[in-house]
Amino acid sequence: MATAERLDVNEGISPDLPSTGWALTGVTSNERYVEREERVSLTTVQEGLGREHATCAALIPMTKSAAWRDLTQDVRREVLEAQSHHIAVGLEYLPAIARRLHHCRDLGGEFDFLTWFEFAPHADGAFEEIVGRPAGH
Repeated sequence: MATAERLDVNEGISPDLPSTGWALTGVTSNERYVEREERVSLTTVQEGLGREHATCAALIPMTKSAAWRDLTQDVRREVLEAQSHHIAVGLEYLPAIARRLHHCRDLGGEFDFLTWFEFAPHADGAFEEIVGRPAGH
């Protein structure tokens, strides 16, 4: 993907897609791998997007393999949390780093999903730390 100096983030349906550059679309959905206690923890601690002080953002587009998509939900959950600790690690960085997952695959998008992060400039080190952590640590 080409680097973008500035992004325009639109919620809802946007009929006016840019004629230059690129556009990514996705839809928010239920948390597919989160268990009840984890969801309570996440929603209790995470602040919403669009916070005035959160002037830094990162967009990470992800594509999963056909082999991943062929796995059952319980096996994906096992990989995501029991092996990689994805949810637990994310909780360590809340509320400083807010995030939202947008699903794209079923919309015919180029990626399976987009992960959008927002944080204040003073939390940029924490953001670099979280994305640099090896799976399972």
